[in-house]
Formats: sequence, structure tokens, C-alpha cells
Amino acid sequence: MTPDAFARISDFPMTASDKLRYADTDRQGHVNNAVFATFLETGRVEVIVNEGLADVGASFVIARLELDFLAEVNWPGDVEIGTAVKEVGRSSFKLIQKIFQDGKPVANAVTVIVQMNNETRKSHPLTDKAKSRLSELMSPATGS
Repeated sequence: MTPDAFARISDFPMTASDKLRYADTDRQGHVNNAVFATFLETGRVEVIVNEGLADVGASFVIARLELDFLAEVNWPGDVEIGTAVKEVGRSSFKLIQKIFQDGKPVANAVTVIVQMNNETRKSHPLTDKAKSRLSELMSPATGS
């Protein structure tokens, strides 16, 4: 399933929000496209850090980020970020995210996150606890 399956922020099992800053704007007067990646990070932190998923001696890195821009974001205001887990693997998981402004979708993203061993810098298996929690964050809309 793609991010298109999530029509509203309430369709996501996890949500976060970010306040737009004047410094986020570009010469065209809208929020710069690079800032969208920061919005997605806000949503990922809700899953990775706040849920305490990393194993001891390991951390998470982005292996792939697909980002589709749907509409411009305008300052001032806020954005909401919806996040759902699409797949859980041995040492990685895939997130589906959508950014909304004033209830309107402005970007879709699919991100692959890999747990990496801090010493070897190679993939590190997810703990059973992490796999269980990630599975709980799957939405029926993900088709999993």
C-alpha cells in the first residue's frame, strides 16, 4: 500500500506536528522543499526515539527516502505528520508518512530505516521487542 491510502491525518497510528518558521521559506515565498525532510524526521523520531526501539550499541540510519511533493506549504502555520509502519524485516523497517497543512496533504514519503551496529557499521537485527512494537504501529491501510 502507498501513502495515498491515507487520506487524513487521523488514518495514521502515530502523528506529530511542526511549527513553520519564517526561516523555512524560500524566494518563492513558500516553505523550501528541503524542509520537508525535516518534517519527516519529526515523525520518525516519534517512532524511533520516543518508542525506544534501538538495541544497545546500535542506532538507526536511513537507507532510502522517497519523497513526493503534492502541494506547497505556506508560512505562517503548522504541519502535521502522519506515520505508519508498512513492513518489518530482520534489521530494517519501512515507514509510510504523509505531511498535511490545514488538513490538506502536501507530501508523501516512504522511508527504509536500518538498525546499524555502532562498532561494525553493519546492519544489526531488530530486537523482538522492537519488532513487536513496530508491528503494533502498522495500520490496516498499509495492507499488512
